[in-house]
Amino acid sequence: MTRYQQLFRPLSFLLTVVFATSVMAASADKIDRESNDALQQFRKEINGADVFLNQAAGYLVFPRVIKVGVGVGAETGEGVLRVGGSTVAYYRTTSGSIGLQLGAQAKSIVIAFMTRDSLEKFRKSSGWKVGVDGSVALIDIGAGKTIDTDNIKDPVVGFVFGSKGLMYNLTLEGSKFTKLDKT
Repeated sequence: MTRYQQLFRPLSFLLTVVFATSVMAASADKIDRESNDALQQFRKEINGADVFLNQAAGYLVFPRVIKVGVGVGAETGEGVLRVGGSTVAYYRTTSGSIGLQLGAQAKSIVIAFMTRDSLEKFRKSSGWKVGVDGSVALIDIGAGKTIDTDNIKDPVVGFVFGSKGLMYNLTLEGSKFTKLDKT
């Protein structure tokens, strides 16, 4: 076995695991239940989360986004778009990266559309990509802190929380969100 094959054998295994997860897509009911759990955790960790979510025109919840990488990384997860607290659509997030990375990570993501205009642009897109179709301001708040809704002026705001694993990467740049057909 060549050195090239030795290096990329673990990568192919990791990528297979990530994409096998996305192939075995969850049911709408399961995504809703897991999203409810993620929102409960978000509310528990961040004071003011309810007020913030109530002020948003709508928000995406990805209860479990998995990232794996060995030099090259891949990330995927399924979630919901909620407007007025009700699920209106299902989405998948995917991204890839190249660089110094080794390991696996699971995290939850909440992306809030703070204006009707930003929500409508997202909903009308056929595949919304962070950094191309819009930007997401990541809010870095530790557990037990409070969201200061008066200081958040960005039209789209993201929170990454519950990170578990060996990687740490607080960015959504390059992430693509694609609507799923779940009935």
